[in-house]
Amino acid sequence: MLYAQVMDAGISTDARIAKLITAALDGALTDAQAEQLAQVDRDLLKLAWLAAARRIAEQHQRIGELQAKLAGPPGIDPVTPSAQRPIYTKPPARKRKAKPGARKGHPGKRRPTPKRIDEHEAHRLDRCPGCGGALQRCTRKRTRTIEDILEDLRTVVTEHTVHRDYCPNCKKHVEPVVPDALPNAKIGHRAVALSSWLHYGLGVSISQVRELLGVPFQTHLSAGGLVAAWQRLAEVLEPWYVQIGDEARASAHLHADETGWRMNGRTWWLWCFANRLSCYYLLDPSRGSPALEKFFAEAFDGVLITDFWSAYNAFATERQCCLVHLLRELEKADEYNASAEWQAFAKKLRRLLRDGIRLRKRPDFSPRRYASRIERIDRRLVALAEASYADADATRLAKRLRKHTDALFTFLDYPDVPFDNNLAERMIRPAVILRKISQSNRSEKGAAVQAVLMSVYRTLKLRGHDPLATIDSALRTTLTAGQLPPLPVESVADG
Repeated sequence: MLYAQVMDAGISTDARIAKLITAALDGALTDAQAEQLAQVDRDLLKLAWLAAARRIAEQHQRIGELQAKLAGPPGIDPVTPSAQRPIYTKPPARKRKAKPGARKGHPGKRRPTPKRIDEHEAHRLDRCPGCGGALQRCTRKRTRTIEDILEDLRTVVTEHTVHRDYCPNCKKHVEPVVPDALPNAKIGHRAVALSSWLHYGLGVSISQVRELLGVPFQTHLSAGGLVAAWQRLAEVLEPWYVQIGDEARASAHLHADETGWRMNGRTWWLWCFANRLSCYYLLDPSRGSPALEKFFAEAFDGVLITDFWSAYNAFATERQCCLVHLLRELEKADEYNASAEWQAFAKKLRRLLRDGIRLRKRPDFSPRRYASRIERIDRRLVALAEASYADADATRLAKRLRKHTDALFTFLDYPDVPFDNNLAERMIRPAVILRKISQSNRSEKGAAVQAVLMSVYRTLKLRGHDPLATIDSALRTTLTAGQLPPLPVESVADG
């Protein structure tokens, strides 16, 4: 306080002068008060100006820190997508709270023994490796299975002689179909499937795909040749892409999420719609209703599980908002808001959400058995949302609770509906990794190919199918039968 500084300096003053100085520093000084302050002692006026300058400097420093926090690292535009920001400019990740791995005392897991043994080798010593003496033969032995990749990884080049004969009835020359490659293609189905799976399924860059094919497999392909082959593959597999979307829309519950994308330097959005057996990606320039209208022809007749993005409201008959997102936001607000009202509000909301989650995890849970307890949870939610708050964070989250009252505890009415959107987060993560590697797409055609092939490979993985064998078989069937076979259903595990 300036008044304390004046007293420490040994300058006598009274309460009236201290009041004038405080009003000046708080920005509430009137013209009459300014005139009174100008008439005081010169040393006292000097101290007042120094204190005011110091307070102004502190305010400028706080404003600068806030602007730097909002703008991010120097030289980086605040709207720059995360994928285009250097890794050293990003804040460090939060430390893991729990140790990775299963809980202590869990049954061990080992690599299963292969079902097929190709070769057998026996190993026996002639003499003791320690002393070199003779050994007495015993019947004790053990087996050890080793899987390895042979050095002879090579490309098979086959010359097909295609005979063309004349049909008098049709009055034209005909020839048999070569099922090993698409028409006019010089690389076979397995090479196309392998390269596209590496890029769209595993997120390997095009240059790395070329290197992988060139070094171990001795197949040299240009980047343009790979992209052209993938475009033809996407055209053939597009019916599967449509089927994945139809099955997703027909499911009882569906997860949805979206993330930023780049298309030739412009901001686009990658939408992900997933359930246990299907994953459908959509690339679109819109983050709102226009993109959702392309996927949902009408309102989704099931439970849509999402974050709190309001664009989903118009397309969801029933909705479950992710409670993990809400709990995470409470943690973020706790980092800077220590007011008593906020702490009380956050404690009540956190306890309410965890009570609902614990109830759902009970082994004997059913909506009918615990109907009264579910009703009490709903009443607690309404009371918490309808109360009035002076704290800005509490007011903001209370407004969100009122808006999404019917979408927070839907998982208590439908036992097969989760309380989080983790499935969509996991399904969209491979695409985010690919975005960081390849920097998205350069053309709308490339974006369409991206959506088709990522959807196909992710869905095949969810259903437990080998992507290379499945795509190879589907392309051969398409060439011989003239029609793409249906998308494979879930694979039943052996044993």
